[in-house]
This record gives sequence, structure tokens and C-alpha cells, in this order.
Amino acid sequence: MNARRQLISSGSSFEADMGYSRAVVQGDWVFVSGTTGFDYATMAIAEDLPTQTEQCFKNIDAALRQAGASLHDVVRVTYVLPNGAEFPQCWPVLKKYLGDVRPAAMMISAGLADPRMRIEIEVTALRQSP
Repeated sequence: MNARRQLISSGSSFEADMGYSRAVVQGDWVFVSGTTGFDYATMAIAEDLPTQTEQCFKNIDAALRQAGASLHDVVRVTYVLPNGAEFPQCWPVLKKYLGDVRPAAMMISAGLADPRMRIEIEVTALRQSP
């Protein structure tokens, strides 16, 4: 049986410009694209890393909710930071949003598309049965 594929959009100009979806739902799986700290309503981004991390999770949470899921359904997370040495600055925010969930995780240090971006977060979630 093929589960219907659902595309989720945040309305970000990045999605239209680059041809991708904020999230894709396939069956009970939700794949959230790499998400940065931009506030999509204003397309503004904070300068500091903890605030960007917080906004990433707000953006991810919004996508998951559109998909009928929540942060409690996250099973895997990947963090990408241009400066891996700054990762500990994120930990209190990570714990706030995923501390009870404790998904499988990985951190990669790599360049991001815009020099203002200090973190990008990608998650995979498995929607729980009601």
C-alpha cells in the first residue's frame, strides 16, 4: 500500500527559490529539511547562536505540527554548525526541546549557505499512533 505523500511549506522564500519542501510526510514518517534560525515571517535572523537555535526549533515544531506530529515524535536529529567549537552554546536549547525525547543525534561542522547562519538542524520524526 502506498501512503500518500504530503509536502509541508513554511512559506519561506528559500523553499521556492531552491525547489524543496520544509517537510515531507510519507506514511507515518516526517522528514524535516535542514532548518535555520530565520524567522520566516520577517526573514530576519538573530546574530547569536542560542537565539538562532531556539528559532530553529520553533520552525521545526511548526512544520511537525502541520504534519500532525510534534517534537516528541523526533527519532533522529542532525546539527550542522560552521564552527563546531560553538556547539556547547546550543546544549541548553537542545535539552529544552529534546531532553525528554533523546533522539539519535549527530553534529557536523560544515559551511552553511549564508554567513549569517550559525546552525542548521534537520530532524526525522515517526508519528505515534493515537
